[in-house]
Amino acid sequence: MKDVEIGMVTSPLGIRGEVKVMSYAEDLSRFRKIHEVALRRGGEDLGVFSIERAKSRNGMAVLKLSGVDDRNAAELLRDAQVYMDSDDLEKLPEGRHYIRDLIGLSVVDHGTGEKLGELKDVLTDRPQDVYVVEKEDGGEFMIPGVPEFIREVDEEKGVIKVKLIEGMI
Repeated sequence: MKDVEIGMVTSPLGIRGEVKVMSYAEDLSRFRKIHEVALRRGGEDLGVFSIERAKSRNGMAVLKLSGVDDRNAAELLRDAQVYMDSDDLEKLPEGRHYIRDLIGLSVVDHGTGEKLGELKDVLTDRPQDVYVVEKEDGGEFMIPGVPEFIREVDEEKGVIKVKLIEGMI
């Protein structure tokens, strides 16, 4: 099942059916390693497409998808979300985690074990990642995603242990 969102079709490119994809991954080579993607837009399933060719251009992935053979067909895919199989995700090195696996984990104080909240999001559009934590009372706070504050991530136990400084919550 194609369940990992990896990008969005932004526009057609040229007249032979290629589409530009804004990738949510740092490494655009991912598109050369997978064989097919599913496209969805607004809850509508647009189908599963084999990737005939993948390249990168100006920080975007450029895909030639099976059955999409001209600009008009490519235009119909504009703004579609691009999905891949979770089975095709690469194994990460020790200490690295996919954001999708962190969302929902309990965030606890490293020293006391007190639950501070649940990880709601990880903002990656900054010089360093920022962890957004939803507090038990419904508010939220943010933690820089650096080792000084994020002390341990244990996916199996469902816990992120953090060390905060005064005023952070």
